Amino acid sequence: MEIKDLYSLFRQCAGVTTDSRTIAGGEMFFALKGENFDGNEYALKALEQGARFAVVDAASAVASMSPAPQGIIPVEDTLKTLQALANYHRGSTFVGGKRLTVIGLTGTNGKTTTKELITAVLSSKFKVTATKGNLNNDIGVPLSLLSIGPDTELAVIEMGASHPEDITGLVAVCDPDYGLITNVGKAHLLGFGSFEGVKYAKGKLYDWLASHDGTAFVNADDPVLTGMASERAGMGVIRYGIEYSGSIVLPSDAVHPFVRMAVPEEEGSETLLALESHLAGAYNAANISAAMAVGKHFGISLEDAIAAVEGYVPTNNRSQMERSSRNILIKDLYNANPTSMEAALDNLALTDADSKVALLGEMRELGEESLQEHILILRKVRSMGLDLVCLVGEEFRKALDAEPEGDEKCFGTSEELSQWLGKNPVSGATVLVKGSRGVQMEKALKEL
Repeated sequence: MEIKDLYSLFRQCAGVTTDSRTIAGGEMFFALKGENFDGNEYALKALEQGARFAVVDAASAVASMSPAPQGIIPVEDTLKTLQALANYHRGSTFVGGKRLTVIGLTGTNGKTTTKELITAVLSSKFKVTATKGNLNNDIGVPLSLLSIGPDTELAVIEMGASHPEDITGLVAVCDPDYGLITNVGKAHLLGFGSFEGVKYAKGKLYDWLASHDGTAFVNADDPVLTGMASERAGMGVIRYGIEYSGSIVLPSDAVHPFVRMAVPEEEGSETLLALESHLAGAYNAANISAAMAVGKHFGISLEDAIAAVEGYVPTNNRSQMERSSRNILIKDLYNANPTSMEAALDNLALTDADSKVALLGEMRELGEESLQEHILILRKVRSMGLDLVCLVGEEFRKALDAEPEGDEKCFGTSEELSQWLGKNPVSGATVLVKGSRGVQMEKALKEL
């Protein structure tokens, strides 16, 4: 079936889904395949539950049924078809006679937080469609694009990557007019091979913008990003940054535990406006600065942008700070890599607290660099004079075996850590809890 014909059918549907369990009625179901599942096996169930159409692999058993069940649409590759349909929808959506503007976002750390901040700021003036949660891969990006509705005025699409060419494929699907790389750091080194490999992969967003008359928002305070931008002739650049704008990051304390900033009223002005967020970690100041820059470009007043940032409250275990009955918790549980781990520890070091504790889960997908990177984090926590350090995972165990002179506690799993905390309660402390998602560090929270 031609994409334009499939698109005509899509326009008759209530949306798109790849999960038969979420069907409410009228959707187009895409039967995707993975290592441990085959959506083709659920195509008939999807139709029974109310899906209007089910797009299946032509080689699947359901596509070979005779007579063909009503609503079954066989295609050569369901994932590629999903992506092609999303791209067609993106190109077929217009606002005021002009093609919908799409802002593409990637980076090693801070993608989701920055995406949500940008969405909050832009939503003070526009109807914005943005990536839900962290649906930023080869399935999530097309699903985000296909959620663009007739009233959408701007789209903000987050793109993740763990292999060199991932961004290449995602920008081809979402075709961004603007782009923003939050930062480039050490993550997924198993897939990228090296830091240069990370730069290469993230730089594919800049490559796309340079070859399609696009524009990038570039953190002028970041020499890696400014260097990458300077190498792409033809790409428009809108600069932002804490130092670049003359903003000031104010110190956090027990009364003001979240990121606070003083922002110039206008470029070059000595009049500063106060901004107090609900984000933990001074590293989030750069993410706030990015959102403010995007808002300014699209005509959001500084006062409205500040109000939007101040009104954003994270709920996704990223940069969350909360007070339990016994401790102040800094929860950064969704992911961990050497760059984000170091930033989180730097923030803990700057925090004004009588007692400080770090509960750290191992960092994954680091390949041959894993042992050395865990040793570097181990050395860092030892230099901080923390009251308690608890480490979880085999990679930290190997680091301790290599450099055993510390007094850190090490556990095989987060459940073991939780049990130990139950017998050795922590009270009156500021506690950083961070680790790769698979370690499930949130299991220790109930004992804090």
